[in-house]
Amino acid sequence: MTDLDRVIHEPARLRILTVLSGVETADFNFLLSTLGLSKGNLSAHVDRLESARYVEVLKSFNGKIPHTKYRLTEAGREALASYWAALDRIRAGAGRGLNNPHPPVVPKIPTSDLKPI
Repeated sequence: MTDLDRVIHEPARLRILTVLSGVETADFNFLLSTLGLSKGNLSAHVDRLESARYVEVLKSFNGKIPHTKYRLTEAGREALASYWAALDRIRAGAGRGLNNPHPPVVPKIPTSDLKPI
C-alpha cells in the first residue's frame, strides 16, 4: 500500500491544510470557527504543521492586539498534492484489488436456490 504522510493524514491537520489550500491566508479565529476545534487543539496541530514546514505562521499586531495568520507553504502545497495523489492511487488499486491481499469474498448462490417472485 502507498505510504501516506502521517503528518497530513491526521484528520484535524488534513482539514487545516485543506482550508489553507483554498485561501491566501487565514487568521486564527477564522480557522477556529471554520474547523470547530478548541484553541489548544488548533494551536497544537498548527505547531506540528509548522514544524513540518507545511504552514507558515505570520504574527503581527493590530494596534496592541496580537493577530496571527497562517499560510500554506510551497512545501505544504506539494505535500498535500502528493497526499491526494497517494489516496487516488489507493482508491484506484482498491477497485482492481491490487492493494488488498484479501479481496472481499462474494458468496455464490446456486441458481437452483433462486425462486421467482
